[in-house]
Amino acid sequence: MVLTPGPNMIYLVSRSITQGRRAGLISLVGVFLGFSVYLTATCLGLTAIFAYVPAAYTALKLAGAAYLLYLAWSAIKPGGTSAFEPRELPVEPARRLFAMGLFTCLLNPKIAILYMSLLPQFIDPSMGHIMLQSLVLGSAQIAVGTLVNGLIVISAGGLAAFLARRPVWVRVQRYFMGTVLGGMAVHLATDRSRALTTA
Repeated sequence: MVLTPGPNMIYLVSRSITQGRRAGLISLVGVFLGFSVYLTATCLGLTAIFAYVPAAYTALKLAGAAYLLYLAWSAIKPGGTSAFEPRELPVEPARRLFAMGLFTCLLNPKIAILYMSLLPQFIDPSMGHIMLQSLVLGSAQIAVGTLVNGLIVISAGGLAAFLARRPVWVRVQRYFMGTVLGGMAVHLATDRSRALTTA
């Protein structure tokens, strides 16, 4: 899922290609903070939802499946683009790079939907406090996402050049990710596990 191109990845790749690795990494710090804000807000919301409306689990599960299907379609639809097709961006100072990374993340509400719909699938009430579990799981996702995006920032120029010479690899990446996300959506929608509760 981290490898699925979205606003954050497109911005980081474009920034790295046009202004260099340092600019991309500074922007990534802003993106990291944005993810952390969304995770904290989502975990507080999850705790309240499952404390007072346990049946919301099913609705969140179906919303998560629908969102994954949307991501799958976005990856394979005709005319789809790769994150490694660089966009021209003006050179910016470090403070603005950080702010732009932060706001690129915060202005993408799909992140909250992702956390709200997927985190509950991996929470086990018998293992302890739901909010703590949500924070741990979300933090793991943020750590993986930051690591992968950091590697992409560092190698963005080389990857962009490689894919520009081999367009078939862009299509393979898009269809592979679309298939994986579609499979996850089907599994999530057909999962018959019971709703979570705080008990």
